[in-house]
Amino acid sequence: MIARRILLKLSGEALQGGKNTVAIDAPTVDRIASELALLNQMGVQIGVVIGAGNFFRGTTLSALGIDRVTADQMGMVSTVVNALALRDALEKDGVTTTIMSAIPMSGIVDHYDRRRAIHHLEENRMLIFAGGTGNPLVTTDSAASLRSIEIQADILLKATNVDGIYSEDPQKNPKAKFYSHLTYQEALQKELGVLDLTAFCQCRDNNMPIRVFNIHKPDALRRIMAGEPEGTLVDAK
Repeated sequence: MIARRILLKLSGEALQGGKNTVAIDAPTVDRIASELALLNQMGVQIGVVIGAGNFFRGTTLSALGIDRVTADQMGMVSTVVNALALRDALEKDGVTTTIMSAIPMSGIVDHYDRRRAIHHLEENRMLIFAGGTGNPLVTTDSAASLRSIEIQADILLKATNVDGIYSEDPQKNPKAKFYSHLTYQEALQKELGVLDLTAFCQCRDNNMPIRVFNIHKPDALRRIMAGEPEGTLVDAK
């Protein structure tokens, strides 16, 4: 394994498995959990930051007339719903899993504590970080960059619906150029939107490498951890 500890950013849409008719597709969640369980069995320490785009996006709700802060709070609560679904799937695979939320929800999930989080990881327990950063106007990308730095992860893996970073949206332009490697500066200059700007600058300033890959591609996580070419790597080199 090329990394001892990883932070996986998993969007809410990833749990839909490409199906827009359901918020959470159980077979998709089970498949993702099985791949994470395999890495856990290999000794990789895993933290997951989960989004809520399968339920709500603050910007979309705000456009409908809901107060932006309220809309973001609805999204943060929805990440806990997704975390509970993923935890259940992981525990069915025999992986001890703890959810830590930036928003206190006593009796449902634990409150986020950095030192306890690192202790759980060192005990080879899976961690799911919910509730974003606990603040409105901040995306779960920023939560992912923040948590990856706080838990001293070796790499931030961003799961997407495409094979990595392209010059344009490959679903709109099949001739878009694929990048297997970029520096932080190149990604900024090309305005490629690897993460939101705040999250990306956090990673750059703390030298946190980012690997963008297709979560729906079978065995992609294992291939990444085995050092095989998969997706796009963004780092300082």
